[in-house]
Amino acid sequence: MSSLIKGKVEIIYLLNKCISKYQLETGKEIIQNTNRKNYEGLALVLSQISNELPFTAEKLGHIVYSTDHNPNNLEFPYRKYDITGGQIKDAVIGIVSNPRPFLVDACYIYLYNIGRKAFELNPIDENLLANNQQASSPQNGVKKFNYLLLLCLALIICLIFSFYQLNKTNNYWNTIKTDMNLLPYQPTQAEIDSLQGLWLCYTGSPQARISDANRYHKVVSNLVNISYKNGYFTFDRYGANFDHIGYIQFESPNLISIYSRINTGSEKVASPRHSLMNLNSATGLLNAISASWNFDVGEKNKIIGIREVYIKQGKGGTIEEVMNSVENASCQCKIVKWHKPNNEVQVFYLKNELLDSIQNKSLIPLINENSILLSDLDSNLIISKGFNH
Repeated sequence: MSSLIKGKVEIIYLLNKCISKYQLETGKEIIQNTNRKNYEGLALVLSQISNELPFTAEKLGHIVYSTDHNPNNLEFPYRKYDITGGQIKDAVIGIVSNPRPFLVDACYIYLYNIGRKAFELNPIDENLLANNQQASSPQNGVKKFNYLLLLCLALIICLIFSFYQLNKTNNYWNTIKTDMNLLPYQPTQAEIDSLQGLWLCYTGSPQARISDANRYHKVVSNLVNISYKNGYFTFDRYGANFDHIGYIQFESPNLISIYSRINTGSEKVASPRHSLMNLNSATGLLNAISASWNFDVGEKNKIIGIREVYIKQGKGGTIEEVMNSVENASCQCKIVKWHKPNNEVQVFYLKNELLDSIQNKSLIPLINENSILLSDLDSNLIISKGFNH
């Protein structure tokens, strides 16, 4: 006669097989955690078997159980041989060393249609044989140790590889930062406060727009919303005809570089531009020298050097871009609303207009035709006062 495994190992194996069979037959999932209610469906099935044990010893081949005298007609789970969800929970998680015999027999009958005693005479599941349970053998202890050792080695190799990759990535990033001079200076809080916020930016680039015959003394205003990130700044720049996005970094105290491109809604870079600006100013007008474009159509889009003037408006609040409204059509401009932190709303009308018409006359000599440098010399491109216009 073959010897079967006993105790904790046996009942854990049996109950796990019972759970699998129950789920397959009923379609109901048993979540194996410490909630005893999760096991009550299986407990009812096994209790139907266990309460018949006093009458099935000869038929099913299990030990003899005494009859349950139940004068009060008690029902589940108060009968003598009832199996509860709590009992199954405790046994399946391994805290029961000596499971109740009627629980063991009920499992055998549910799985194999015979009791433990009959099963031992003719075992049909080799996993329940003691000589097949390597968990109790010294050799299996060695195997487990080897498996654990291999797992530890694999974990160590993964950690080493991860450290190598992280170090490689850091070195790569440090090389890029050094070669491209990224984030060379950490701005002070005062410098962050001075730059972060909403700015009006005036530029005379329309004066170099070949397609506009009336380009003399034209100026366009842009609204620039600058936000601080970890060591650098990003911004959205709203223009009369199109918008820009970009970033800003401090090169040294109070000196910033500005990079932007047209916001195409994709990763495609269109009309990139670069600027340098010093934040020191006694007048509140900050001059940026920019490698920019005249933002004309197709091949007429030419690189130019230009002065731009930034004037800070404030900080905080939210920006709303007004689109496709009657007001847009009537002013032939882009309308941007600044909802301030104090709930006030300031409206900006961004459009190409005559330089002489702007209220701040100190801007005129800063962004007139003398502020523009052409990459390709063309005496007819910039229209001066001496030409017909």
